[in-house]
Amino acid sequence: MTLAPERPRSSARTASARPAARRGTRTGPWGRPLVYLSAVVLVAVCMGPVLFIVFGGFRTNSQITTDPSGLPGPWVGSNYTEVIASGEFWRAMGSSSLTALATTAGVVALGLMAAFVIARYDFVGKGAMYSLFAAGLMFPATVAITPLYLLIRNLGLTNNLLGVILPQIAFALPATVIILVPFLRAIPAEIEEAASIDGASRLGFFFRMVLPLSLPGVITTGILAFIGSWNGYMLPLFILSDPNLFTLPLGVQNFASQYSVDTAKVLAFTSLSMLPALVFFSLFERRIVGGLTGAVKG
Repeated sequence: MTLAPERPRSSARTASARPAARRGTRTGPWGRPLVYLSAVVLVAVCMGPVLFIVFGGFRTNSQITTDPSGLPGPWVGSNYTEVIASGEFWRAMGSSSLTALATTAGVVALGLMAAFVIARYDFVGKGAMYSLFAAGLMFPATVAITPLYLLIRNLGLTNNLLGVILPQIAFALPATVIILVPFLRAIPAEIEEAASIDGASRLGFFFRMVLPLSLPGVITTGILAFIGSWNGYMLPLFILSDPNLFTLPLGVQNFASQYSVDTAKVLAFTSLSMLPALVFFSLFERRIVGGLTGAVKG
């Protein structure tokens, strides 16, 4: 009596499990509609106020009063041209640009040097220093605004852009160090040894090797520092009192108080004020994501 070979059970189970798995993961021709619907709702919530401000600048006050959520009809460009022609807008633009650029340069320079020491050298208190920077992430400037104002007043930096730049550098350093340390720590020690054999000093190794290899993290921290300084409101509000030194967030508030009855012109001023930050962030969005991803991997 001959017996037929028994079919392996594992293969039978695998064959029967594959259709079930395919049925479980099968999606329609449009993918997963719920995911796309959630994305559309999120984009609408984020872009709705921005579009309202931009389109509102192309309307008249009567159009806004009659139909606040409607489209311009007809389109009016005089609000934007009057704002651009005013000196108040360009003074605020100059103050914001100077403050943001100086803050970015200080944050990148000091943060890169501090992160280099923490990442590449062993010394007593290294862990405590890194923990101190990490703790700085949980300490917002709003909590320290009163003692910070007293300190700046004692230093004679009130109503001075330097009194805004220095605190912004200090409060942006923790995030900068936390992001840059993994990049600098990932640089192989063999590269540093080879550079020292070739006669490169520590500063030479820093400028020739560390800066190019950590460039994604440097760009990321620079962009975050620039946008944070550009959008800063609380600190300039306490430090600056001269309208000629107002940054754009304060300029918007001052302009709105002067032209409180001219809503369309206020919306045009607000739209032009937020445009540089939106363009800057949109251009370097991939750099920010890539730099943060590299920091997490490191």
